[in-house]
Amino acid sequence: MPNELSRAQARRVALVAQGFRDPRHTTPTMRTFARTLARTGVLQVDSVNVLQRAHYMPLFSRMGPYDTDMLKRAAEREPRRVVEYWAHVQSFMPVELWPVMRPRMEFFRQSPRWGAWLRTNPGIVDRVLVQVREAGASTARDLDDGGPRRKVDWGWNWSETRKALDYLYVVGDLAIAGRNSQFEPIYDVPERVLPADVLAAPVPDAFEATKELVRRAARSHGVATARCLVDYYRLQTQRGEAQQAARRAIDELVEDGEVVPVTVEGWKRAAYLHRDAKLPRKVEARALLSPFDPVVWERERTEQLFDFHYRIEIYVPEAKRQFGYYVLPFLLGDRIVGRVDLKADRKAGVLLVKAAYAETGAPAEAAEELGAELRDLADWLGLDDIAVHDKGGLAAALGATIGG
Repeated sequence: MPNELSRAQARRVALVAQGFRDPRHTTPTMRTFARTLARTGVLQVDSVNVLQRAHYMPLFSRMGPYDTDMLKRAAEREPRRVVEYWAHVQSFMPVELWPVMRPRMEFFRQSPRWGAWLRTNPGIVDRVLVQVREAGASTARDLDDGGPRRKVDWGWNWSETRKALDYLYVVGDLAIAGRNSQFEPIYDVPERVLPADVLAAPVPDAFEATKELVRRAARSHGVATARCLVDYYRLQTQRGEAQQAARRAIDELVEDGEVVPVTVEGWKRAAYLHRDAKLPRKVEARALLSPFDPVVWERERTEQLFDFHYRIEIYVPEAKRQFGYYVLPFLLGDRIVGRVDLKADRKAGVLLVKAAYAETGAPAEAAEELGAELRDLADWLGLDDIAVHDKGGLAAALGATIGG
């Protein structure tokens, strides 16, 4: 492996590390799922359901059409393979990461933000914990007094019970056992959620936990800057000592030979290549990337690798949106060649392509390949038709392809 990478080489390394060279199985199995999760490390959870919830999409992008019940089985049935926690942000992570997250849980327990709330709500956390322990798996609504919740702007005006459950969750006194049909988290005590061997596993100290997360981030990235490695498991949210520990962890991983310093064309920051990274001559990917896909999490990295400027416009007023509400980049080969604003009209059974744009230099086959990927997506979502709106430079060609 060279110690200097071109931008194209870095792209291929990154895409292989994320699983975009793995062969798609005709019928993805739990083994396929495990392989894919090993590549991404985590699956970000998000409640937006305009197309498909965020945690399902990276699996589709890498595995192709699969039974979404596979993730539910992995998260909610024995032997549990994944559990939700604040790993990137709210995410599914492998259950074996639970002990590694214990120092983070302790960080939240000592957080001044939570301390202030605890002082103004004495006793509520203990009461809620007893309720869950005695009643079994519960949602906030199960434990509330039945009072309505009022939606405020983009979030919820949570009840004090919900805040107590959230505190108990982030400090590890409760775990998420699943979610109901309204996507509400169902909380339970960890011993009724996680495998016994996971709960009995040794807990690393704060530095060793940080080093393990940096190690996993390096593997999932293939090649990355220190900023990328810190962001993957959101080590920056712990600030101060965690930032210094991450820098020390990178230095030790270099000394151990697990990552190798490299330079990447056009990158101003130093980069690190994982020792197991692969550099193929080409990557023949075709995938729609969720706004919450690890490939596009870190916007500076996305621009450096793909020369692709990307922002989520969900929270931007409609009149000020440049590309649309729920826009997915389209990966073809080793380049992002376009973007589409998508919506699943489930009542009508139609996948709406509200806008379609080609990137500069997109190949002639971009519309045809995108059309094929959209057909796969529509079939997977159980939608019978695709409707392409006349918006964006790629819309006409895409509409002709879909119509044909």
